Amino acid sequence: MKFDVELVGKIGSMALIDRKDNMIDYTRVARLSRELKPGYIWISSGATEIGRLDYMMRAGSELPDDEDAKTDYAAQGQAILMQTYRQFVDSKYSVRQILVEHHHFNDEVKREHIRKLLLRCVSQNAIPIINYNDAVSESENRRMEIAALSRSLLKVHECIDNDETASLVACLVRAKTLLILTSVDGIYTDPHDPSTLIEEISGKDAYEVVENIEYYKRYCDGASRKGANGAKAKLEYVKEAAAQGTRVLIANAKYSLEEILSGKVRCTKIGIR
Repeated sequence: MKFDVELVGKIGSMALIDRKDNMIDYTRVARLSRELKPGYIWISSGATEIGRLDYMMRAGSELPDDEDAKTDYAAQGQAILMQTYRQFVDSKYSVRQILVEHHHFNDEVKREHIRKLLLRCVSQNAIPIINYNDAVSESENRRMEIAALSRSLLKVHECIDNDETASLVACLVRAKTLLILTSVDGIYTDPHDPSTLIEEISGKDAYEVVENIEYYKRYCDGASRKGANGAKAKLEYVKEAAAQGTRVLIANAKYSLEEILSGKVRCTKIGIR
């Protein structure tokens, strides 16, 4: 398979936040940002949680726990998230924010438009930072749109989980590697026992890889936080990317990209042998 992009990477909200001080983990973001380069596409969660923490710092309290609060936090956090990446990414590279929604991946014309945009970044020395556009996405309306699409399409992409978005982007641009960064070392048969890390899920062809992913999904249960879909969802989302020949890595965000990509640290590797 010919690969058009070297890496699609994704970092989750929990891996971006310093829980001790309730703020962005600037050391981690700085370290990762300095490793980003043209040919890398970065999917970053965190805008809503960062916006929430920033609002609390300024207002001294939280907003009521409802859909509007998520919208308001996301709008506030997006500016901080992008400012932080721009601060630490090598100054010789451009940084471009791309906010996506489900309809961008369920419409062939919009999907192709995004693909061309992402591929232009490679030749223009630009690093795209992608996130779901929570600030303008209302959950009830989204559910209605998804339901309508499901009546006419065989498969519908919702994309509110950035693991799904990352895998869709990896397929769209034919990425050599898809990296999902989390707060743990990968997928476990027992999440309470670090010795049960699944270091490889592979197969001789696409069919066998997907079959083996399905096998390991049965060990996965629960998630790291409210609203997260957990390890089982990660395995489900990466199936298509792994089947097309993309190397999938699920790894701990405490490690550098170089350590992970070169195989210096333990993680879960998924792909065709």
